[in-house]
Formats: sequence, C-alpha cells, structure tokens
Amino acid sequence: MRSLPVRLDAVLVQALIAAALSFAHLHDLAAAAGQDGWKAWAYPVSVDLLLVAAWRRLRSGGSKAAGWCWFLVALTASLGANIATAGLLDLNAVPAWLRILVAGWPAVAFLGGTLLAHGPTAEPETAPAPAPASTPVRPAVEAAPEPAPPPATPVPPSLVTHARKVADDHRARTGTPIDTPTLRARLGVPLPLAEAIAALLT
Repeated sequence: MRSLPVRLDAVLVQALIAAALSFAHLHDLAAAAGQDGWKAWAYPVSVDLLLVAAWRRLRSGGSKAAGWCWFLVALTASLGANIATAGLLDLNAVPAWLRILVAGWPAVAFLGGTLLAHGPTAEPETAPAPAPASTPVRPAVEAAPEPAPPPATPVPPSLVTHARKVADDHRARTGTPIDTPTLRARLGVPLPLAEAIAALLT
C-alpha cells in the first residue's frame, strides 16, 4: 500500500471544518437578512478575507494595532453569525438592527481591507549619512639610518654573539629592544664596553 504524498494534519483538517461551518453560518445569516443570491455567498468571503489580511499584518512585524483591531472586527462578525444561527435568533424574523448591520458590513470590510493592504507595515528606513571624503595620505619618506660610528672600545666577537642572544631574548620577552643599562647588567661588563656592544647591536 502506497503512502499518501501529503501527510494529513489533524489541526489543518479541524481548521478547514471550522471554516466551512462558519462560512455556512455567515451565508445563512446574510440570506435571512435579505441578501439573496450571490450576495449571501459574498458575505462569508469578505469576512474570511478580512481575517486573513489582519493575520498577515500581525505576522508582518509592522504596526500591530491596526491588525488586532480589524482581526477582532472580523472575528466578532464570524462569531456573531455562529451564535445567531445556533437557535438564539429566529431567521424568519430578523430584527431591523441586524439587517442594518448586515447591509453595512461590505463598507466596513472594504475599509478594513484597504487600510490593511495599503497601510504602513514597517518603520521607514533612514538613508545612511555619506562617509566623509578621506584625504589621501602620502607615505612618509623614511630617512636612511646613519651608520653607527665604530666602537672606541674593542669588543671580542664571541661577546658580541652572546650579547646578541641576550638582546634577542629580551625583545622576545618584553617586545622592546634592550637598553644599555640592562645589557650591561646582563653581561656584567663596564659601561664603555656595554655602550660599544650596544652600538654593534643596532
């Protein structure tokens, strides 16, 4: 046995049944109020369309006041027809005030549908302010570093190699180049020798 291509939803079936019953009640009430022929069928259509338009406004994320207002109006019309045709009203002797309400409903439905369809649904978007024009910045011309003067104090190559390792370790730990007093303290050499080594490291 093949499965159905569309799974039936119990809630959807219930909604369709309720809509059909409400549709029939609105038709019967309109017919009893003197709206015969196709006009009696147009009344439930106008109520259902107003409900759908109000529901779409509520789901749109815009102003919900108008959506709730017209949703309650259409819901009242639908519930009123359901209650009136449940035996509480003699459909063979509809009162004059109800005939007036039924006759005036098309204008109400037209007004509500028009306001819901053409009313504002979201806040107007403001255009972003233009970004100020940026002035091109010319790259600074770096001056060529002046060559370091030769050290006055002779420095053994092995000491320079050791000092370079100390300086690299200091830069790795602190992120800044080592200064002469720190280099002197780390190497344990006199100040003139430390200055000569620092000159060789730059």
